[in-house]
Amino acid sequence: MARNKANLNSQFQRWRKLHIRNCVDALLEFRSQPIATALTVAVIGIALALPASLNLLVQNGRSLAGTWESARDFSVYIKPGEQLTVANTLAEELRNLSSIDTVIIITADEAMNDFKEASGLGEVLETLGTNPLPHTLVVRPNEAATVLELAALGEELSTRPIVDMVKIDTEWVARLNAILDFLNRIVLMGSLLLIIAVVIIVGNTIRLDIQNRRDEIEVLKLLGASDGFVRRPFLYIGLWYGLIGGGIAFLLLQVGGWLLAAPLERLIGLYATEINLLGMDRATTLFVIGGGILSGWGGAWSAVSRHLAIIQPK
Repeated sequence: MARNKANLNSQFQRWRKLHIRNCVDALLEFRSQPIATALTVAVIGIALALPASLNLLVQNGRSLAGTWESARDFSVYIKPGEQLTVANTLAEELRNLSSIDTVIIITADEAMNDFKEASGLGEVLETLGTNPLPHTLVVRPNEAATVLELAALGEELSTRPIVDMVKIDTEWVARLNAILDFLNRIVLMGSLLLIIAVVIIVGNTIRLDIQNRRDEIEVLKLLGASDGFVRRPFLYIGLWYGLIGGGIAFLLLQVGGWLLAAPLERLIGLYATEINLLGMDRATTLFVIGGGILSGWGGAWSAVSRHLAIIQPK
């Protein structure tokens, strides 16, 4: 029993040392063709960075849409000519609703004064004689109010004789979410296609390595080396291609996020919206690094499986 355990431990140590040596040798192999290796890993990094960056763009857009959806103030325009007491009565009624947080009244005179200052047409507007602008209620729902509740409230208010129009700007947020869902599907499809492209790139590179080392492989097989022994170094080469390419993609995303953060924050600030931009989270990092490793290893495996069986000692 002890002897079997010692044999198993010895075999495991040999297996571990062999894998470590193959892994290190595969990395050192890149020094023989530095330019070709750099170009290959750069293409892999760009291919992995593209879907990840598009995914971050969609996620930030979804976060921004959620922020805008929470700003659901809507306006209730009283019919022109109605008394201010009518607007006050309706405002008090809305304040008593559980779904409403605040109601601000903008009187017709206040609206006219603001319009005069903004347009610079004060003298022309004075000639009208009467104020054509209505009293307006600016209603702010609370966070518990749903979009369906607000839509029902807007329809109910529109039916009242004293109300001229109710303006609720929430439909465009739903359209934006639909567009983001569509873009998310495109990102998934693009990610799949680009990962397939990485597999093809790595597979073609490994195929060229196999052809360049054909004589060495024939000698190894002539000496009795198994396919697994011959295959292992090429699999580690593919793994390193994917890992380094994933690292380059990670750096590209970090640099791109750093370059775009300040302009985006200024743009969002112009719309008086507070949002925390999403960066490289754990899931995105895992996708980039893990996707690079798996696609590199998969490309190497597909190339070795196809071409290694063809090479036989003469």
